[in-house]
Amino acid sequence: MHRTDIIVIGAGIAGASVAAELAAAGRSVVLLEAESTPGYHTTGRSAALWILNYGPRDARILTGASRGFFETPPAGFVDHPLTHRRAVLNLAPAGQEAKLAAMLAEGEGMRPLSEAEARALLPAIRPGYAVGAAIEEDAFDIDVAALHQGYLRMLRAAHGQVVTDARADAIGRRGGAWEVATPAGAFAAPVLVDAAGAWGDVVARLAGVAPIGLTPMRRTALLVDGPPGHDPATWPLVGDVAHSWYARPEARRKLMLSPADETPMEPHDVQPDELDLALAIDRAQAALDLPVSRIEHRWAGLRTFTPDRSLAIGPARGEDGFFWMAGQGGYGIQTAPAAAKLCAALVLGRDPAALGLAEAARLADPGRLIA
Repeated sequence: MHRTDIIVIGAGIAGASVAAELAAAGRSVVLLEAESTPGYHTTGRSAALWILNYGPRDARILTGASRGFFETPPAGFVDHPLTHRRAVLNLAPAGQEAKLAAMLAEGEGMRPLSEAEARALLPAIRPGYAVGAAIEEDAFDIDVAALHQGYLRMLRAAHGQVVTDARADAIGRRGGAWEVATPAGAFAAPVLVDAAGAWGDVVARLAGVAPIGLTPMRRTALLVDGPPGHDPATWPLVGDVAHSWYARPEARRKLMLSPADETPMEPHDVQPDELDLALAIDRAQAALDLPVSRIEHRWAGLRTFTPDRSLAIGPARGEDGFFWMAGQGGYGIQTAPAAAKLCAALVLGRDPAALGLAEAARLADPGRLIA
């Protein structure tokens, strides 16, 4: 039995970040990962942006609070910048005028564009597709792989341990400690943090803890060549106001397309569906002059939501030493630095108000999800 202060289950961005913060606070931490590689599922398939106006209130608070970390990471965290400036252009075809008005009214730092202004910014937009648009210029790409590896490096530097091929087979509470049996050995700690992503409720049930209603949802993406005569590297991320598709520039004059699908799934190694691939191309081509002769790469990942789509960060109601770090949905990367600090503070019994995160802690309290 390997004994430690804290066990974190799940080595994606949620688990890696909170484990690193807890280890940096001087606690002995073991991070358990079911797969042979940390971040194999959702984190390893994410292409994230920092978008302040994306998500529910708690996600937006945590996104804003994470900005400083992304722009100025701790010394030694990475060896190159984590960010690259990228505006977000939201197009409103006929029928989405009300959604556009609401976006502009509720958003922070957004401004309206006419169709002509949008096409001047991105000439590949088909004439007549949009009746208006909104642009969020203060956004940026995030290097997901570098962020994830930076947290794993931070964890190891603070003497934390990462154990792979360590899927939890059994979890129980005995003598004031959570005991986790895995193929890689048995581990015990007074505190267990459930950061298992799509498997979050599975882990909770193993531990005899009430699940919180997590729903994994498939998100599909594909990579295609950009349109001839255009340089997609200079484009903003572009999609419609209703979030039924988007296109994001990628390396070597490529575009990543997605139908922004959210199909409920059981947790597993999810693969793309042919219909979703076709929808992504069809919707993008309706908006953009974008010939597609081949798909260079295709993939899918799971984004896991709570019933109200806010995050679940904090102690499980009535369960000594069990904490949730779950339900990040599509906001897990852009909220990671602040969410990890919030979760670590709660685990350590510290007041989240000292971090300026009292409201986020209240909104993300997992207790709200238990009847």
